[in-house]
Amino acid sequence: MNMLPFVVVFLGVFALISIYISRRLITHLHLGDQVKHYLRLFLVLNYLGIFGYMLARYFSDTPNWLYFLLSLPIGILFLLFCTAVLYDIFRVGMLGIPMQPQRREFFKKGLDIGALGLAFGVSAKATYNAGTVELEEVHVKIKNLARPYTVAQLSDIHIGGLINERFIQNVVNRVNALKPDLVVITGDLVDVKLSQAQKALEALGRLESTYGTCFIVGNHEYFHGIEEIIAHVKALGIRVLENENLYIGEAGEGFNLAGVYDVFGYRIGHHQPDLTRALRGIDPDSPTVLLAHQPRFVEEADGKADLILSGHTHGGQLYPFKALVKLQQPYVSGLHRHSERTQVYVNKGTGFWGPPMRLGASSEITHITLIEG
Repeated sequence: MNMLPFVVVFLGVFALISIYISRRLITHLHLGDQVKHYLRLFLVLNYLGIFGYMLARYFSDTPNWLYFLLSLPIGILFLLFCTAVLYDIFRVGMLGIPMQPQRREFFKKGLDIGALGLAFGVSAKATYNAGTVELEEVHVKIKNLARPYTVAQLSDIHIGGLINERFIQNVVNRVNALKPDLVVITGDLVDVKLSQAQKALEALGRLESTYGTCFIVGNHEYFHGIEEIIAHVKALGIRVLENENLYIGEAGEGFNLAGVYDVFGYRIGHHQPDLTRALRGIDPDSPTVLLAHQPRFVEEADGKADLILSGHTHGGQLYPFKALVKLQQPYVSGLHRHSERTQVYVNKGTGFWGPPMRLGASSEITHITLIEG
């Protein structure tokens, strides 16, 4: 795919955000001109860091320490923008409140210190959170299930940069310790050229479970050579569900597992999801679990599957983004009953995309226990 338009828009938006922070936050801070100059210089360097990050994603020999530093600016800029918006609201609000000049100056200094402290503290906390992958234990009741099954769900790993072989091996060790019946990976596995992801993928091939590992593509696979990624994942012994299904468990005692391509395929005209094909030949007397990368696919699959396992949203990753995600997706994270038959579980992502930051949405390995109910 031609990424140039995306890059131009991406950098343009961040340039406008940087200008807003400069004019609406830094300009009004109760600080000397020299300090403000240094803060603006930091904004420029931060913006150049974003450009460097986009280049570093395509150079596999970028040292991890440098990649880490280049990954931070996007998150820092976004959190500074949120701080600037809040600062603007409170600053303008204070102007409408009658008070003595000395008292106004006191509150203004407090607002300035609070804004800078908030931006720094939240950025540090979000960076710390990204290094922790939580284990989410989820129990899902499904009608007509003959016996319990355990499923380990991984999603949105985004192999590349800091999500390297070491990270993947740690995830594999934790999943294997759960001894699940099945492992599923619900898209956005690879986020760099395949040649840069092969070592990490080999580690993923060491996942162990009773019925193996199944994978579906997410929207990011379309950006990095979807056919090559699918072929490589298959070569690792991982089953790729391409609008198809298989039966998990002994005949009459298990469940149908189906998987579809991502809805991004509709936009670009290939590898499009086909639910009819994916459900063709399933056992009508057994429940059906469907793997679909984006939660909004429930609009097509409602009433045709008992449980849909999705990802894509990252749970918002950085808290203010959660509101934006809700504009596009019906669910952001967790388990939801969509209708009488269909439930949806949305994994918040095992890795992260862009900045190594998470705020209000931890990375997760999901351990799902399916029980009759």
